[in-house]
Amino acid sequence: MSPTAARVTAVDTYDIRFPTSRELDGSDAMNPDPDYSAAYIVLRTDAADGHEGHGFTFTIGRGNEVQVAAIEALRAHVTGRPVDELCADPGSLSRDLVGDSQLRWLGPEKGVMHMAIGAVVNAVWDLAAKRAGKPLWQLLADAEPRWLVGQIDFRYLTDALTPEEALELLCRGREGAAERAATLRDKGFPAYTTSPGWLGYSDEKLTRLAAQAVADGFTQIKLKVGADRADDVRRLRVARSAVGPGIRLAIDANQRWNVDEAITWVDSLAEFEPYWIEEPTSPDDVLGHAAVRRAVAPVKVATGEHVQNRIVFKQLLQAGAVDILQIDAARVGGVNENLAILLLAAKYGVPVCPHAGGVGLCELVQHLSMFDYVSLAGTTDDRVIEYVDHLHDHFVDPVVIRGGHYAAPTAPGFSATMRPESIAEYTFPGGTFWAADLAQQSLTDPKGKAA
Repeated sequence: MSPTAARVTAVDTYDIRFPTSRELDGSDAMNPDPDYSAAYIVLRTDAADGHEGHGFTFTIGRGNEVQVAAIEALRAHVTGRPVDELCADPGSLSRDLVGDSQLRWLGPEKGVMHMAIGAVVNAVWDLAAKRAGKPLWQLLADAEPRWLVGQIDFRYLTDALTPEEALELLCRGREGAAERAATLRDKGFPAYTTSPGWLGYSDEKLTRLAAQAVADGFTQIKLKVGADRADDVRRLRVARSAVGPGIRLAIDANQRWNVDEAITWVDSLAEFEPYWIEEPTSPDDVLGHAAVRRAVAPVKVATGEHVQNRIVFKQLLQAGAVDILQIDAARVGGVNENLAILLLAAKYGVPVCPHAGGVGLCELVQHLSMFDYVSLAGTTDDRVIEYVDHLHDHFVDPVVIRGGHYAAPTAPGFSATMRPESIAEYTFPGGTFWAADLAQQSLTDPKGKAA
């Protein structure tokens, strides 16, 4: 390696928060007042091409500073690394971060530190895709199967998926991949929308947004449920009336219920023909999900948004606990671990329908589903990506929805780059929005009167 080889020179972090709670955007039974936030990272280099790697993990406000601090704790592992080597093998950094014995004690492979690792690893993939001149989904689809297998940590997985099986799945997935990529560029990837269904919305707003979603080409919408059963019955009646019988209605409890409660609650909503029940109970309760699935069929069970790592996903599949697997681009340890999860789902024949309700998550996860379609699953049948219609304008390469489908990204990278003006405005607490907001609050007493 040349002594003048380009290296990572800095890892900059930002605590970015958006005041979504003020309009009840994102509200659900467990999280009634979320402020969608990002613990954001920029990998800066001295490479002549000037490219940077951008990544983040998603939170909902308070505690985002803890997530930022966790990312900062990884800085020494990243700065000084040769850029060429890092982009040629992102798995090397993933293995080093996950395998650090002292950091591992804080998990292992779960929680704030693991999400921080995911943010850093995703930033590396963003940098690699930019330097290759390809959107991430295409970078992954064009990669040699054996190289992709080498990016995956198979520890704890080989009782369900071996490297040899993964290689076979990826080699098989190359058949017809070029044709599927062309179809993807032409038609996009199917989406569903949660935008009408936030728990804090009025019936009027629910009706208006649900009807608009159908007019915009969506064939599935999702409603948050779980706070009050009678209220859920009313809201699903309103939604079904707004969209008609031919549109799928999914419901999402956001981990609200005990197992027996989940079963009885879903049964009480059966007249509205819910397509799936999402997160009916704790995301760690594999056997609980299996019990719910057996009891509420034909309603499908979906989960994954809060599943902490590939091992729990493995168990959900082994136990026959889910009909729909929901990966999250920023919950686990980044692209490398999500590759493992996609391969597990392919091995067990379970459709992947990613979670994407949150700042920037739509931008990220579209790449993973598109790679899955082109190079692994080979179909979009029963596969949809969640879509919510806020905060996209803060990204340089925002998602594009046409006729209820995600348009395939064409810009190089992971679509993670946030606009500099948005960072300057919404960094907490010193950004221009929050500084003005805090100053305004200081002018009033707790009763809201002028000080």
